[in-house]
Amino acid sequence: MWPAVPWDYPYANLFIQGNLMRIFKLLFLLVLNWQILGVQSAHADGLGDIQKRGVLRIAVPQDFAPFGSVTADLKLQGLDIDVATLIAGNMGLKLELVPVTSANRIAYLQTHKADLVISTLGKNAEREKVIAFSQPYSPYNNSVFGPAAVKVAGPADLAGKSVGVARGTFQDSQLTETAPASATIKRYEDNNGMISAYLAGQVQLVGTGDFVAVALAAKTTGNKPQMKYIIQESACYVGLLKEEPALMAAVNAALTKAKKDDELNAIVKKWLNIPLPEKMTRQFD
Repeated sequence: MWPAVPWDYPYANLFIQGNLMRIFKLLFLLVLNWQILGVQSAHADGLGDIQKRGVLRIAVPQDFAPFGSVTADLKLQGLDIDVATLIAGNMGLKLELVPVTSANRIAYLQTHKADLVISTLGKNAEREKVIAFSQPYSPYNNSVFGPAAVKVAGPADLAGKSVGVARGTFQDSQLTETAPASATIKRYEDNNGMISAYLAGQVQLVGTGDFVAVALAAKTTGNKPQMKYIIQESACYVGLLKEEPALMAAVNAALTKAKKDDELNAIVKKWLNIPLPEKMTRQFD
């Protein structure tokens, strides 16, 4: 209770105005908190929004065979496209493919241009600060490749050499961190740019995935890329926004079903010519 103030008290109006200001401030804060909680609740129900829409928008690669590339009739094909199709089907949703590059795939998720990212996305500490990851769906080793004449056995041997990478990839961050200061890291907007640079002799080496190197080797008769050293044994994950437990559960349920039904193994065999690793077939979170 406020103390009683005589109405003829000289400062009565100031007293009342001061307390009214406090009330208005309190009401403002209550309304603001209510709005924030409303936004958070809406954000946390991303799966509900997707189900109402009836369409699952998935960001996929378009320049990264065998995970994603464009056919002669301008259709997307590849391992990631098949996994996207599988997940949308298991969730009972229509699929909308959203082509992205390595550099903008996470941005598309953060700006709500896509609901999921299935684009050879590796997991690391920096990415885990901004997005969440599903269980793994495909093997993916990252290595340094180059011609036989270039002798490299580890990061120290990159001194004085040029290495091409696709901008914003795991290989970009790892080589930037581990290569000597005298190494030149050349960044390209996508994997096609990196491959073209290697074929043109603009870089001596490339940092990329094992399966990309296989595709690169098929495009050249001379200076065929050989693996120099493994940057990291890794895997591919589905990326989604944080604080989306319902959507995460639905994605993991779809992948778990696909693993148990051998559908995912068939997709990996189709595109990578290897089976899904035994450990990955039992990894459900």
